[in-house]
Amino acid sequence: MDITALVNAIQALTAEDAFRCALSPAQWQWLAAHMSRREVRAGELLIHQGETRRVIYFLEQGNLQVFVTGGPPGSHRIAVLRPGSLVGEPALFTEVPRMANVEAMTPCVVWSLQGEQLKELAAYDPHATLELLRAAGAVMAVRLRINLMRGLPMA
Repeated sequence: MDITALVNAIQALTAEDAFRCALSPAQWQWLAAHMSRREVRAGELLIHQGETRRVIYFLEQGNLQVFVTGGPPGSHRIAVLRPGSLVGEPALFTEVPRMANVEAMTPCVVWSLQGEQLKELAAYDPHATLELLRAAGAVMAVRLRINLMRGLPMA
């Protein structure tokens, strides 16, 4: 599958929590062959709060909202994600339940990477795996800081 539109979206995103991963075009193409591309309808939940699936998503097209159920008033919506965003990154590092829901606000195109596929990448190209994990960890750290400053939970 052609991953060019996703890579372009990732490179164009200027948000503070942008996924800044320095993979080569060949590494992105290898990754694309091990990821799943999916169209998501507006209103569809991509991630359910409480689930424990080890999968991350890269947003190629559309907008996603991250929100929690329960909690104090005003704390429900955590973020709106634009094309090029990474979501679900804690699943790369742990198998704890998801702390938030992620819903498509508009029709979206996402690419998913399962934990098992990450293991395959590690065997094939440890340097690319390290770069992907470094960039995902940086996204997670920035989001944690932002959410702590706002008094919100980590998505």
